[in-house]
Amino acid sequence: MAAISSNDLRNGITLQVEDGLFTVVEFQHVKPGKGGAFVRTKLRNARTGAVIERTYRGDERLEQAIIDKRDMQFLYRDGEDYVFMDQTSYDQVPVPAARLGEAVNYLKETGTAMLVLHDDEIIGIELPASVELRITETEPGIQGDRVSGARKAATVETGLVVQVPLFVGPDELIKVDTRTGEYITRA
Repeated sequence: MAAISSNDLRNGITLQVEDGLFTVVEFQHVKPGKGGAFVRTKLRNARTGAVIERTYRGDERLEQAIIDKRDMQFLYRDGEDYVFMDQTSYDQVPVPAARLGEAVNYLKETGTAMLVLHDDEIIGIELPASVELRITETEPGIQGDRVSGARKAATVETGLVVQVPLFVGPDELIKVDTRTGEYITRA
């Protein structure tokens, strides 16, 4: 692991701290009029998502974790595991559903995602900003249902329930925002 100075911290850097792996969410260099400079940080646990605040002395040495991001294709579900294939080496990797969190709502077979690894352990997943999903169940759309802002529930192929406009019907392809889980448009 590489040692870096607390003065070199930037958003997105992952640190190996005694409590585990943490990603820098926010940092602020403070130079008071009296005393030494320090760095105030907000760190997000890479495994659990919990946010903590830490203060480090100026020029304190910290261990930077080496994070590897690999482009993977989701192949299929195997019980509780999701099986991904590395796009470069074609190795298949089973990933427990608990490691993926809410991302399982947006994964469909042959879809791609960026898996985040640390020492060959999968610690997270990065999805594209939006995905196209087919509606499996909703009330049929009726011609003329164009009321501004009116919504209805629709279940997509992954099991996620999305609020869609009234004119969207069953078996249609829609775009869903993976950050908010909201309907964007018809695909």
